[in-house]
Amino acid sequence: MTSKPLSQLLEEAFVQSRDMDASLAERLQAFADAVRQFGPNFQEAVDVLVDRLKQHDVGENAPKPGEVMPNFVLPDESGQLISLESLLKKGPVAVTFHRGYWCPYCRINTRALAEAQSQIAAEGGHVAAIMPDREHFTAGLKTVSEAPFPILTDFDNGYALSLNLAFWVGQEMQELMTGAGWDVSRSQGSNTWLLPIPATFVVGTDGEVKARFIDPDYRKRMAIEDLLSALRTARETAH
Repeated sequence: MTSKPLSQLLEEAFVQSRDMDASLAERLQAFADAVRQFGPNFQEAVDVLVDRLKQHDVGENAPKPGEVMPNFVLPDESGQLISLESLLKKGPVAVTFHRGYWCPYCRINTRALAEAQSQIAAEGGHVAAIMPDREHFTAGLKTVSEAPFPILTDFDNGYALSLNLAFWVGQEMQELMTGAGWDVSRSQGSNTWLLPIPATFVVGTDGEVKARFIDPDYRKRMAIEDLLSALRTARETAH
């Protein structure tokens, strides 16, 4: 029986999962399995939360393939304002929403996207990550993930809310997350406890969504292979 605190056990499991020589889905599953092992009550609460979000179709009304992706103007990790319109001038964009620097699943996902950068560039595409954390934390995620793409701050989840992608975290989950060392209020600079649904939208140079991945179960993300395929299709069908 280990005497290590839960936060330390989870951090060690995160590093091991992040650095696996495996697919993104396998890395995410490895960490989810560790959470279930070390904090079964936590994972059971997550299962209940995910079921609730799915019952209410959270995220379903976000932009669908064939619809225009609303423009955004958000600050990157250095404070520079970046718009979707400016990004699309360089080619198709995979717009990815993350819960925050504190989220191990998001850090695993961001590292996998960084590792796939050469393949993404080969398809003529690029990535823009969005999360509600303040600049200090977006810069931190960019550094530890060795991410070559911008990580943008969506203050108070304003853009995510406009896309029907944000939800309020209940009191029970707040306490469990804080106990695991995941204090959302610290990184967001806000006590609203609003979080975005992790999602990926592949947007063509015409501004239309070509593919999307939305799952209220934040333990699941768009496969790198699917992202590359969508970017390839967006490039090939560009007008």
